[in-house]
Amino acid sequence: MSDGALSVGELEGQYPLCCKAMRILVRDGVTLNQARRTVCWQRLDLLHRSLPRQYRDPEQLYLHLKRDPALMAQAIPRF
Repeated sequence: MSDGALSVGELEGQYPLCCKAMRILVRDGVTLNQARRTVCWQRLDLLHRSLPRQYRDPEQLYLHLKRDPALMAQAIPRF
């Protein structure tokens, strides 16, 4: 698209990458409010608003990842 906006198809193509980015954010201990300000959150939210039956709310993904014990075991402690 010429105006810089992504199409739904392009967003769907980037979905795995956005999920991976969210996983890294959670692993690194980023708070929910900090995650909301990221590009991956905005793209996941746009997908959810465009196709709510296919894509969950990014907050659900964040909270699901936050509860994942395997992911949290990999977390790097912050000092």
